Amino acid sequence: MVLRHFRGRAGAMRTVLGFTFRHWARQPLVLATIIGAVMISTVADVVLPVFAGRLVDAMTLGATDRIAGRDAALWAFAAIVGLGFIMLAMRHCLFLAVTRFTLRTMSDLTAEAFQRVQRFSTDWHANAFAGSTVRKITRGIWAVDLLNDTLLVALLPSLTVLVASSLILGSYWPVMGLVVGGGSILYMALTIALTVGWVAPIASLANQWDTRLGGALADAVSCNAVVKAFGAEAREDARLAKVVAKWRSRTRRTWVRGTYSGSTQILTLIVLRAVTIGTVLWLWWEGRATPGDVTYVLTTYFVISGYLQDVSMHIRNLQRSVNDMEELVEIAAHPLGVQDRPDAMPHRFTEGRIAFEAVTFHYGGHATPLYRDFSVAIAGGERVGLVGHSGSGKTTFVKLVQRLYDVTGGRITIDGRDIADMPQADLRAQIAIVQQEPILFHRSLADNIAYARPGASMAEIEAAARLANAAEFIGRLPKGYATLVGERGVKLSGGERQRVAIARAFLSDAPILILDEATSSLDSESEAAIQEAMERLMAGRTTIVIAHRLSTVRALDRLLVFDRGRVVEEGDHATLVAREDGIYRRLFEKQALDLTKGLAA
Repeated sequence: MVLRHFRGRAGAMRTVLGFTFRHWARQPLVLATIIGAVMISTVADVVLPVFAGRLVDAMTLGATDRIAGRDAALWAFAAIVGLGFIMLAMRHCLFLAVTRFTLRTMSDLTAEAFQRVQRFSTDWHANAFAGSTVRKITRGIWAVDLLNDTLLVALLPSLTVLVASSLILGSYWPVMGLVVGGGSILYMALTIALTVGWVAPIASLANQWDTRLGGALADAVSCNAVVKAFGAEAREDARLAKVVAKWRSRTRRTWVRGTYSGSTQILTLIVLRAVTIGTVLWLWWEGRATPGDVTYVLTTYFVISGYLQDVSMHIRNLQRSVNDMEELVEIAAHPLGVQDRPDAMPHRFTEGRIAFEAVTFHYGGHATPLYRDFSVAIAGGERVGLVGHSGSGKTTFVKLVQRLYDVTGGRITIDGRDIADMPQADLRAQIAIVQQEPILFHRSLADNIAYARPGASMAEIEAAARLANAAEFIGRLPKGYATLVGERGVKLSGGERQRVAIARAFLSDAPILILDEATSSLDSESEAAIQEAMERLMAGRTTIVIAHRLSTVRALDRLLVFDRGRVVEEGDHATLVAREDGIYRRLFEKQALDLTKGLAA
């Protein structure tokens, strides 16, 4: 099992490091500066013990020849001081370069992860916690900082010191080079095996529960209004406590294994120290090493020992940063739901004619298609209502018009142009949508209205608000259009949010309009104001209305009645309601009966 974990973690490390190195390659000059500064600083650190040994030998020489001993001691002293200043200058340059290098990498990764998540499919967003996604990205971004420091500032100089010191020692005494070099290799192999094969699998599991903890917190906080409505604070506390207990258990196992791993590594260093000191004492006893040589070996060992202790920490940090970056790398590798074609070209719609031409479509994982050879045409400027039972295909129809999904077969055209031949952003910029539950940003009212047309003037924003019957309630607010609406618009009532969404649609001035009927849960006064605004909004535009309450679609030009992905009835309200045994008539009569019962009650 340990071997399987080791192979799995090694594969994850290769993936994450490959991802990181590809981003490093974007800054070759800065990377070369960092490596150069590291190498020069490291060479100075490696050579320092040599002059420490010469200083001791110079003092020994001074006992018989004071002048020669003094000169040798001064040269050794000057070399030690000079190497110190070289190390200082190189480390200063190193950290300035690393700061620039890492911040650029973190900025690029943040932007790329955000861009990718924004373009993931509707299904992906429906199945992902927003809080967990944010946590994956932020944790991964900060892991880059630790990874860069570990590889460039820590492991690179550490490995250079170990190799160079072993070679220099070996050039004087092969047995000493073998002891120090071989011992260092064994120590690092043990450290990697413990960290990657034993500690890392548990750390990865702890990270998964850390992500779940973030998602559970975000889910409860974002739905706090529902929690309060049902007096469910204690219930949510208990639910979170279960997640925290799992997180605590997994994290404790990670930390305990880390403790045992660290103790094992320290024991190995103690053994290596004993062997190294014993070997140099044996060389001195045999007359093959001077007191200065002994000083050099001891000083070199203590330098190496410090680096070896740091190597274990660096490997732990490397594995931790790899664990923390895994989910970010998965986001970068996850395929986009719908992609623009390489030859996609912008196109401006003039009429707004929509046509489904022999469209076949099924959701991923569903063997049976929802639409099979489905064809329907909507004329430019026509107002069409989509009617039918839940799951009949109404919402899918408008999602396909927006190209939130790609069709499996056939094509969808607007003004004769296949929408798959256009950039998605260009297509959706020409389709205004007012949803049943409009979503607003936690920004000002002016910003939310102007989201349809960035750069719109304040006069244009106010004009759109008047057309949407929103100007009156905005004018009553203390800060007017500068009022912040709260997360998802929670500071506004349902009717106020709808009017802001309609104002946004007015400002977009798109030739195609989609209305997911927005009045079903509003009071009569708000419904009347919104209905009036929507009538103005539909004028002169190709309009698709997803009809939940059939009383609101009487004035539309045509109704399409859906059933299991097919249009089974078609016509205006009067025609369809007069059809005996028709689906539309049954739906209309049922809603009329429910309304009558409600009024009687």
